[in-house]
Formats: sequence, C-alpha cells, structure tokens
Amino acid sequence: MAKQTLVPIEEYLRTSYDPDVDYVDGALEERNLGETEHGGLQMMLIVWFHTRMAQRNVIAFPETRVQVAPSRFRVPDICVMRGWPKSGVITEPPLLCIEILSPEDRLGRVEARIRDFLAFGVPAVWVIDPMQRRAWAYTEAGVEEAAGLVLKSEEIVLDLREIFSEIDKLRS
Repeated sequence: MAKQTLVPIEEYLRTSYDPDVDYVDGALEERNLGETEHGGLQMMLIVWFHTRMAQRNVIAFPETRVQVAPSRFRVPDICVMRGWPKSGVITEPPLLCIEILSPEDRLGRVEARIRDFLAFGVPAVWVIDPMQRRAWAYTEAGVEEAAGLVLKSEEIVLDLREIFSEIDKLRS
C-alpha cells in the first residue's frame, strides 16, 4: 500500500484544486464528478433553488468547502444555506447537503461523507442517483428512500420527477 502524504490545513485552504477535493485529517480525497447526468442534474437543482431563493430565504452553493470538523472539509455537490455564509469556507451547518452519485462512487465513501455532514449538524443529506433515478434522504433518525422521487427537508419539498422531466425535454 502506498504511503499517503499528509497536507497541512493551511496549505489545503490556500490551494485551488480542479476539481476541488475533500480534506480528511490531512489526506486529500478526490471526488467523483460524473458526466452529463451528474452535471446536468446539479445545474437543474441549482436553478430550482435559485428560482425559490426569495420565497424560502435559501441559497444553494455548488461545490463549496464545508468545514465539518476541525480537520475535515467536505465539498458537497450542493449545499443549501439560510443566508450568505460568513466566510469563504462554510463553517456553520447548512440546512441541506446534496450528493449526486456518479458511476464510480462507492458506498463506503459516500456513507463516510454523509456521516460527517450529519455529525456536523446538517439536518438532512439527500443522495440522488441520476442514472437509476432514485433518491434517499438521510437524517439523524436514519435513511429513507424518496417515495415517488419526492424529497423533503424542513420547508423544502422537491419533486425530482419535475427535474428529470425538464432534463428529458432538453435531451429531445
């Protein structure tokens, strides 16, 4: 097994990675970003939140660093905040983190990310599989598959069928 070089937090924070990476106890962890299914769904969700920003007082940030513990930074596909963060790195629990699965994602790595978000105080983490068109909502109480592709978190209710329908229209 190859020895991993540890990176100081200060170096991680002042370095731009393309694409950005998670920082877990000194180790850099690459994120799987997928292809058009992943990127298209991410874009559509950002637009969905943007059009509802004023009425729900929420802002959705794509791929923004979230410090979930003193030596852990995760970069969710989307995090939803109430109001603008106080700094460039999000240090308060978002209302919601969304992970969009890519074909290369492995259950263990996704579950580790979910555990970090929940332990940090994020009330809900949504995991969406755009290829299978399935979704799950994770909370402290456990995990629940989205019935009829409807995800709920606090006052946010998202019907993924609408999003996937819009994606299908764009494809044709």
